Amino acid sequence: MNLDDLVRLRQARDRMDRDYAEPLDIGVLARTALMSEGHFQRSFREAYGETPYGYLMTRRVERAKALLRRGDLTVTEVCMAVGCTSLGSFSARFTELVGETPSAYRARPHEESAPIPPCVARVFTRPKRARRA
Repeated sequence: MNLDDLVRLRQARDRMDRDYAEPLDIGVLARTALMSEGHFQRSFREAYGETPYGYLMTRRVERAKALLRRGDLTVTEVCMAVGCTSLGSFSARFTELVGETPSAYRARPHEESAPIPPCVARVFTRPKRARRA
């Protein structure tokens, strides 16, 4: 993979980080990277070790965890706020990445993390994707 491809892939990844709540599909992201959809998907996976969809959903779950910790929004409101349109798909992915349902995560206390600055908390609360054999 050449440097120009990596730069364009980074632009698409940055867009996912920035615009995670927007409707981002493979076509939009591929156009951001100036690549065909197939080439973009293959190149993204090669560069970052996961699919663009997997990366985007990890970002959305990461943001959802922060909103759920606040406790002032319902799970459905959080689902919509992070750009998901299906509560079932959101809950399934959240459970897969976090290990508990969004409702269970929201219901348990989070005071122990209150004094930790958000930039540090992000490192420890970032969802980890399970690697499949």
